[in-house]
Amino acid sequence: MPSLYIPHGGGPCFFMDWSPRDTWTRMSDFLRGLLASLPARPTAIIVVSAHWMTDDFAVTGDTAPGLLFDYYGFPPHTYDLRYPAPGAPDLAARVRGLLADGGFATTADTDRGFDHGVFIPLLLMAPAADIPVIQLSVRNDLDPAAHLAAGAALVALRDEGVLILGSGMSFHNMRGYGDPRFGPISDSFDGWLTGAVESAPAGRNRALTQWDAAPSARLCHPPRAEEHLIPLMVAAGAGGDDAGMRIFSDRVMETTVSAFRFG
Repeated sequence: MPSLYIPHGGGPCFFMDWSPRDTWTRMSDFLRGLLASLPARPTAIIVVSAHWMTDDFAVTGDTAPGLLFDYYGFPPHTYDLRYPAPGAPDLAARVRGLLADGGFATTADTDRGFDHGVFIPLLLMAPAADIPVIQLSVRNDLDPAAHLAAGAALVALRDEGVLILGSGMSFHNMRGYGDPRFGPISDSFDGWLTGAVESAPAGRNRALTQWDAAPSARLCHPPRAEEHLIPLMVAAGAGGDDAGMRIFSDRVMETTVSAFRFG
């Protein structure tokens, strides 16, 4: 199974009217087609969402997680969405063990439901909600090297059919969305990011560890607000020695947003 880093859009954007109407159409189509692009149906999915930050890595542990509607000011019907995918406590325990072997402290959260960085893209990717899902947090320190290493600790799960999915946005400066001046800025960073991902694995990891030195990096991900990029590090680390590639790119609200695959 490959590991992936995908854009999850803006709030419940795929399930509401937008102007222009096709703002999110290409991203939606990409997400709808992802499951068919995999070598097999995943046995389970681990989602690393930008919207769960903890001091130590944490995993969801409930057998039937609910949903966290952690977006605000959207149409009422978007709070009626449902995604009743089963949890996977045994897989959560396995993840904790692998991370512990990698030197990481972890916690389990049996109360937390899936946030919109999980259920919004999965409603498109796997709408039947019949694949077990657990969520893995990002750490509050947003340390790229630590998240690369955490992903590397999980590589073995890919051979068991587990899909490791980083969910964020490769451009995430709220002040930049809709501003044409950020088009070239996002292009510059996206070009660098694509080159980094598509480098040989050792060079890829070095580059991603120093992502904030890339062209326009801090205009695309402001300081201490890079949580939407950090899931990429887990996906890249989980890529191991496999090649990385850009598999999707689109101009959304005047900015370039991309997705990447490893393996």
